[in-house]
Amino acid sequence: MHMEPGNDTLHLEFILLGLSEDPELQPLLFGLFLSMYLVTVLGNLLIILAVISDSHLHTPMYFFLSNLSFVDICFTSTTIPKMLVNIQTQSKAITYRSCITQIHFFVLLAGLDEFLLMVMAYDRFLAICHPLHYMVIMNCRLRGLLVLVSWVVSVLHALLQSLMVLQLSFCTDLEIPHFFCELNQVVQRACSDTFLNDVVIYFAALLLGGVPLTGILYSYCKIVSSIYAISSAQGKYKAFSTCASHLSVVSLFYGTTLGVYLSSAVTQNSCSIATASVMYTVVTPMLNPFIYSLRNKDIKSALRRLCDTGR
Repeated sequence: MHMEPGNDTLHLEFILLGLSEDPELQPLLFGLFLSMYLVTVLGNLLIILAVISDSHLHTPMYFFLSNLSFVDICFTSTTIPKMLVNIQTQSKAITYRSCITQIHFFVLLAGLDEFLLMVMAYDRFLAICHPLHYMVIMNCRLRGLLVLVSWVVSVLHALLQSLMVLQLSFCTDLEIPHFFCELNQVVQRACSDTFLNDVVIYFAALLLGGVPLTGILYSYCKIVSSIYAISSAQGKYKAFSTCASHLSVVSLFYGTTLGVYLSSAVTQNSCSIATASVMYTVVTPMLNPFIYSLRNKDIKSALRRLCDTGR
């Protein structure tokens, strides 16, 4: 059976094998992922509400943080709800259209995460290395422009990857050893030539993964050298504390992402790769609000004021 891209392909169904095929583990997985999803949505929503409601947080750093929180909510919402529905209905199927949609939004939001982390690193670089000109440079126009460019590039990249997948034809091997339609896994299931897809995937990963990471590393090299130039210990601590939360989030995101892709290059065990990918698809967006709220006095006080007004 060989299905060319067209009307027949639209009736295809992929099978998401998930993290485990053990029936006894399904209720545990359902409870665990539902809890993590609710914590992720609630935590990031609280960050957004705190930034909007508190005038003290109407600064570039918190503007970018609220954008990151919004993207993280959407990011987890592209994969976890479908996984929970599949566990609850005891069905592993996902339609072709739903699979392509999931690929599109996953690629878009993962790219946005990377760009926003780079923009936040640039923001910290300006705040620490050029404090006198910071508010002049990082004005409302530049803030909006940085976020807009991040969205445009991410949308175009996601459209390219989705359209490339739409050109593929699929045969009978439609089992995906993952809990969502992961781009690489779907491309590997095609029975048509995937050379162009592989080239685009790896080139995009190199460009859209490498550029933000390079920008972040450059910003932090400059930040570290500026902090070392500060004479007082209190000044050094204050400067470092303003970017400690962001550095923790960057380390968590890139550490887990690189870990997954390096392990996928070494091992061919799809189940272990799917389990490892939970780290950056679910755990990182869930931990981001905790990292920012626990290490940040402004967010803590804003959340307290938000809770007080809610009583």
